[in-house]
Amino acid sequence: ESHIAFIREAPFMVMATSDSSGKCDASPKGGLPGFVKVLDENTLLLPDVAGNKLFQSYQNIQTNPHIGLIFFIPGLNETLRVNGRAKVISDEAVVDLKIQLEVSNPDEDAKILQGVLVEVEEAYGHCPRAFSFSSLWDVDQINKNKGETPKLND
Repeated sequence: ESHIAFIREAPFMVMATSDSSGKCDASPKGGLPGFVKVLDENTLLLPDVAGNKLFQSYQNIQTNPHIGLIFFIPGLNETLRVNGRAKVISDEAVVDLKIQLEVSNPDEDAKILQGVLVEVEEAYGHCPRAFSFSSLWDVDQINKNKGETPKLND
């Protein structure tokens, strides 16, 4: 039950997939807490909302259903890892599940394109050491980074 509560509170996660030849893709996904839907104790729904128009993960799932997810809650050093099998479902199938879309600042493009159903095979909390080592949530470090970090789109 603590895993379910963590997923429902997490506004950010990374979805990792690979294609049939083993080429990997890790894709960040975010929304308001609850954007990943817990359908039951073994099934998650990840709605795909129109965004950057990159679909590597979804193409990978078509040929290799294995998926890894890691959930983050800002300010917490613990994370939740989930591994399982995924399948892509249509936007109509997502709508039929009658889910509420959970995104900040929705615009006219904030619509569901498709979804990923995940059959959970394992879920476990992950050691907080990486966060401790990196000071990821340290406010002083965050403020320092605002002016000094190289911009990727320059």
